[in-house]
Amino acid sequence: MVTLAALVMPAAALAGTGMPLPQPRPAAAAATDGKDSKQAGEAAPVTPETSPAPSACRLALTDAVAIAPSIPAIRGPGACGGEDLVRLEAVVLPDGGRVPVKPAATLRCTMAAAVADWIRTDMAPLAEGLGSRVSELDNFDSFECRGRNRVAGAKLSEHGRANALDVRALKFANGRTIDLTDRTVERDVREKVLGSVCARFTTVLGPGSDGYHENHIHLDLIQRRNGYRICHWEIYDSMAAVAPPLPAERPAEAPRREMVEQGGKTSEASPERETAPFAAPQARPAAAMSADVVPEPRRRPPSAKAAAKAAGKPVKDSSKPSPSASAPSSRFSAAKPMKRKRKRHSDLPPFLRGLFN
Repeated sequence: MVTLAALVMPAAALAGTGMPLPQPRPAAAAATDGKDSKQAGEAAPVTPETSPAPSACRLALTDAVAIAPSIPAIRGPGACGGEDLVRLEAVVLPDGGRVPVKPAATLRCTMAAAVADWIRTDMAPLAEGLGSRVSELDNFDSFECRGRNRVAGAKLSEHGRANALDVRALKFANGRTIDLTDRTVERDVREKVLGSVCARFTTVLGPGSDGYHENHIHLDLIQRRNGYRICHWEIYDSMAAVAPPLPAERPAEAPRREMVEQGGKTSEASPERETAPFAAPQARPAAAMSADVVPEPRRRPPSAKAAAKAAGKPVKDSSKPSPSASAPSSRFSAAKPMKRKRKRHSDLPPFLRGLFN
């Protein structure tokens, strides 16, 4: 209770109670403590934010291989983005020449290194075999936070992870452009490109894959179970002509065509008619004539009335009723003609009765 009263009651109130008070702190000690605390605050080092150590890929992707400066990591939206990113601006060939990537591609370091190695090792020798060198890589798309094939609600594309590149064409120093999906490009050239990309990348999609890659080639390095890879790029042959070419125009120095009139119709004169206009027609072989002869149709035999009239005999008038015909029959009446009773096809389905009735 005394301790509690000492904490609550002021010092003036405690002075009259006879309880001892603590001695005041010397001024020199207070000044020394303030100086020490100030010096301690000034001497405390400031720890800077430590950046992560460069990856093995970043150490290998030097300026002798590619012009690819590092860029900050991208986080979001959602699962988009990634770390250890670079901006691939150009690929440096072994001879020191540069192959610009237009526009510059935002990729993961591993993907950028794979693209650089593909250009340096495979495409540069291919261009030399065609008598030129690679001068530019046509980048159709790199990092983009979207679903696969830009379908709403689809699974995240590798483009959203900066792990994919769409290539449309390769340009050469002699001005030629190798469009990878152009059917007019030599088949063996496109097949060599197909074999090189399928050996380096885990996904290759081109014409004939899904309808979304008819004008470019998709490349990525997605990791699947058991090292599963996808390489679907159909090498189509050039399309045939839609229609045959038109005949050549008649030369101007050709002789003028003569026209003849036959049976009121005007037709072009043939060379045979010009050389021998009055030549007798050649006799046709008997076999050909017999094959072309069509037998006449059989005529209907004449009736008895026509035969009697042709022979000059009197013809009996059938319009006058005979005595036997005028007498009413016991079974049928002359005034009431006989009517044939139609048979009702009651055993047929209703929708067929009308046809037979």
